[in-house]
Amino acid sequence: MTDQKKKIFLFTIIIGSFTVYSLIYYSHVFKDAPYNFKEFKSFVFRYGAKDSMVNYFNSTTGEHDYLNKKDSLIKSHLVLTTADLDSLHKAARSLGFWDFPNYELSADTTSDEGKHVPRYSIEFNYKRKVKHVLFDASFKGPDKLVDANKGMIKKIMDILSNAEERQNKLHK
Repeated sequence: MTDQKKKIFLFTIIIGSFTVYSLIYYSHVFKDAPYNFKEFKSFVFRYGAKDSMVNYFNSTTGEHDYLNKKDSLIKSHLVLTTADLDSLHKAARSLGFWDFPNYELSADTTSDEGKHVPRYSIEFNYKRKVKHVLFDASFKGPDKLVDANKGMIKKIMDILSNAEERQNKLHK
């Protein structure tokens, strides 16, 4: 064997071994991902005071209940597009929502100003799994986890707000 053939052989063995190792090591991650958008069924979001989480959205039924600035309960029908749901799914994936603990609750239910601290319930339903997180705004957990929860809630609120604006424009 010439030196050039030896180098090509060695290079092929090293790259081939690395490729096979990578495929074996990461195959389960891609193959069995339980939270895959193709398996997405529905999304449910609730928030409000601990004892009365009256603000509600369900992507299956389109039911959307919320308190306005005058504390009147508004009931409406809101439809999210596939792009909206995909955006929520991607946000959940990028923020690590699937790894959040199911319960992130605080014993303190009032803020320093005496107001009730909001509680949020986020639920993603898939064919094979359901991920449900209950989060208190006063939760004293790791900063990264609290920030990720707040980021997820902000994303949900933004998408619901945008969908409501889009729907109001269509009805005018």
